[in-house]
Amino acid sequence: MKKLLLAAVFLAGFTFSFAQSAQGDTIDPKDSKDLMTWYHKDFASSKIYGINTESAYQYLESKGLTPHPVVVGVLDSGVQVDHPGLVKNIWSNPNEVPNNGKDDDGNGYIDDVHGWNFIGGKNGDVDVDNMEVTRVVAKYRPVFEGDDHTKNEENKTKMPEEFAMYTQSKEIFSKRSVEAQQSMQTYTMINELIPNMVNLLAGKPVTPETIAAIKTPTVQKDAIALQILNQVSQSPEFKGKSSAEFEKMIKEQMKEALNHFGPQAKQYDLSYDPRKEIVGDNYDDYSERIYGNNHYEGPDAQHGTHVAGIIAGLPQGKEIQHGVASKVAKIMSVRTVPNGDERDKDVANAIRYAVDNGARILNMSFGKPVSPGKNVVWDAFKYAEDKGVLLVKAAGNENEDVAEHTAYPTNFKSVADDKPFVSNMVVVGASTRKNDALRASFSNYNKKMVNVFAPGEEIYSTVPKNEYRYLQGTSMASPVVAGAAAVLLAYMPSLNPAQIIESLVQSSNPGTDSQFRDFSQDRNRRGD
Repeated sequence: MKKLLLAAVFLAGFTFSFAQSAQGDTIDPKDSKDLMTWYHKDFASSKIYGINTESAYQYLESKGLTPHPVVVGVLDSGVQVDHPGLVKNIWSNPNEVPNNGKDDDGNGYIDDVHGWNFIGGKNGDVDVDNMEVTRVVAKYRPVFEGDDHTKNEENKTKMPEEFAMYTQSKEIFSKRSVEAQQSMQTYTMINELIPNMVNLLAGKPVTPETIAAIKTPTVQKDAIALQILNQVSQSPEFKGKSSAEFEKMIKEQMKEALNHFGPQAKQYDLSYDPRKEIVGDNYDDYSERIYGNNHYEGPDAQHGTHVAGIIAGLPQGKEIQHGVASKVAKIMSVRTVPNGDERDKDVANAIRYAVDNGARILNMSFGKPVSPGKNVVWDAFKYAEDKGVLLVKAAGNENEDVAEHTAYPTNFKSVADDKPFVSNMVVVGASTRKNDALRASFSNYNKKMVNVFAPGEEIYSTVPKNEYRYLQGTSMASPVVAGAAAVLLAYMPSLNPAQIIESLVQSSNPGTDSQFRDFSQDRNRRGD
């Protein structure tokens, strides 16, 4: 029963990670219009650590500056480009004739009107893909743990870097694959017990008093359901909810959990390889650049559409949500991230595509613990730096020090380096609207390798099917910074990435938490 009780406790504070995003949808948007836009707030007037969006526009306009549109590349899971809250702020390739089946601008990509998809092909689009550790274990297990012991040892000597990566990947793979299987079993069981929990409530609200009055069931399933209810009744999220409200909420959360953990059977399957049939490229050929299709949305664009809305969403209908750079930014969708880990070849090509097609800022809300093709990605970083393009990267959601647990792609080739090897990347942690707990509990951190923290919890934005949701994670904090950078660049187009980063760090509010400076760069002692 111990595992069950732990799962119930986890359920009470239900969050999990996806492509660098801890997700949650327990807030009813109707409860607080104010909450929908909290990250725009001015601390001086609200005492909430927002980013003071409107005052920033007012200040820049008061200087007589005229904004110029800024293209922001969203390297993500895809974007619903016709979402009512985004459609007016979607980039269109001026040199491409839509849907004529030709490469009008000669860039190698046919009908790339609103961007490109590097994880698709003539046979469709990649949805679920492996985790990177799975790919590394599958590739190198025969090399280092094959039938020939002597050959294994020779390979370890000849390929020390690959062996170190394999060892690290194997450890992570072994742990997380088991955890994923156990989590799937746990949530499947909880989902199946929802009718039992509802029957035990007998129409009464979810309170400790209601639970205490239920007689101990003799049927095992009911007994387990009662234990879950006992944990749930102590959670602020569920406490006091009617039986009908409880049923609706827990069904939604179990659906979310099963949708998350279900694909992991494939993500940690050593023989699973959807790319070969769908994309059809030679994955090991990092020089190959022309592949993919123009499916900007893909099969699951929730993450990327949410990110795009934070940057450039526009109010529409009764929705008041708006992006930080809604007045100046145009979104270019570059589909790079599947339901699993992004591949280094795709990241490098996505960066180059976005840069070559006019993006001035790239948002990268993704990350992973190992990177076989990191040198190719680093080359793309340098290419973007040479072209004056800013890279904005989410720090990650593991509540770890990124100097101890690397989150690739990184702008430090070694954690021992005093400075990043490029000057055009800003790494972003997630903050909250709670002044007594500014750092989001899930956010990664480091006072040298994380530049700033930005709002990343309870963020309301666009999602597919013309809808809106609250999500949370450093994935949401990163586009807040990308949007802020776009505003600066729109009014001051001569700024280079290093100057934008300096402006963002120096203008950030240090907060009242004396320990917060240990989580990211201290603006008074940057050292560069």
